[in-house]
Amino acid sequence: MLSGIQVQHTTAVAEREPLIRPFGFKGNYLTELWQAVSRITSSNGHSAIGLATQSVLYGDADFFAAHPEQTGNEKMFALTKEALSLMRQIPFNTPIGLLEELLPRVTAAAGRITGKPGIHINFILNSLVSVDNAAWLLYARENGLQSFDEMIPSSYREALRHRNDRIAVMLQVSYNMPVEDVVNAVKAGYFVIKIKTGYPGTQEEMLAFDSARLTEIHEAVKDLHTPHGPVRYTMDANGRYEAKDTLLRYLDHAQAIGAFDRILLYEEPFREEFTEPVHDIGLRLAVDESVHSEADALQRLDQGYTALVLKGIAKTLSLSMRIAKLAAERGVPCMCSDLTVNPVLVDWHKNLAARLSPFPGIGMGMMETNGDMNYTRWAAMKQQHPAAGSSWTDAEQGVFHLGPDFYAQSGGILSPLPHYEALFKQS
Repeated sequence: MLSGIQVQHTTAVAEREPLIRPFGFKGNYLTELWQAVSRITSSNGHSAIGLATQSVLYGDADFFAAHPEQTGNEKMFALTKEALSLMRQIPFNTPIGLLEELLPRVTAAAGRITGKPGIHINFILNSLVSVDNAAWLLYARENGLQSFDEMIPSSYREALRHRNDRIAVMLQVSYNMPVEDVVNAVKAGYFVIKIKTGYPGTQEEMLAFDSARLTEIHEAVKDLHTPHGPVRYTMDANGRYEAKDTLLRYLDHAQAIGAFDRILLYEEPFREEFTEPVHDIGLRLAVDESVHSEADALQRLDQGYTALVLKGIAKTLSLSMRIAKLAAERGVPCMCSDLTVNPVLVDWHKNLAARLSPFPGIGMGMMETNGDMNYTRWAAMKQQHPAAGSSWTDAEQGVFHLGPDFYAQSGGILSPLPHYEALFKQS
């Protein structure tokens, strides 16, 4: 019987990481990302550190637009610290159970801390990632669990039973990424290109830019071949499209230029309040931001979506396990999207992606990671990974190769984090 866990002490620090260039999605731009670090200690004396990358723009685009970037990050980090305080009031057996108890209490505090009653649930979930990750590691230490596989509760193991030896990296192409960079990446072996759509402006301005952007990318890479075959595309509008007709016009353009058959999926095209059936789109649609629970996932599947995006590094590993279980029961494929997270969190997410069924059309797992293209200090951040230099930490020709050592070491996520430990001494 797993023992109950009582958290006695909590603290948190944040490290600001600048980006190489403004990073655009959801109709706006980020210039830096805060790395939240939560440390918790149990009544038994075990301690654990959990990491998160904050993305206020992902969490609540309207809130981001209404405040200076630093203010938004300060508010999310304040919510993380509030969650840690509330955590001390909730004994737990598993992190999944903890999240179920903690989320309503943090949600109740979020309006007061942010000044926005009804702030989006993804903002709240993002604030909980470092707390949830710390809870998973504390859960492992309290119960003598030595691996990611051992950490998975028994009722979720069937959904996460696969052992992919390869994971395709989705190369994220933001609004302003030079096409030359895309070409160079394809020449280096990347074969899944994730194109950010939903450009800022009116719906017509957005559609015009998105269509022109697809044309220039497709013309540049359509005749290039990789070790894994021709280039494939995914798109992600982060909910910017308001009407089905607008999306259909974009897809008509894709057909006209010969790009449509290269598209693996289109991720979160419509706004969250869009509830029309999408069975007639003629393309695999994936859902991300608008899924915050199993009920949300079921609603979208009934609507006609045919893939689920897991975002353990944005909406907690605990919630992602629950969604993965539902997807497996329904026979729905999953993939993992990024939040421009740090290298340690890439391997948290890789542990999840590695255990999902191979994605249809490519015969391997699929995940996005784009930190190397966006962080100014990426090389230094990689050295802060406890398994820095391990073969699985770098993609080779657009693919992560996962051997027995990756699974034996759980991607290094259970190892100490000296750099992040030192932040508490500095603060």
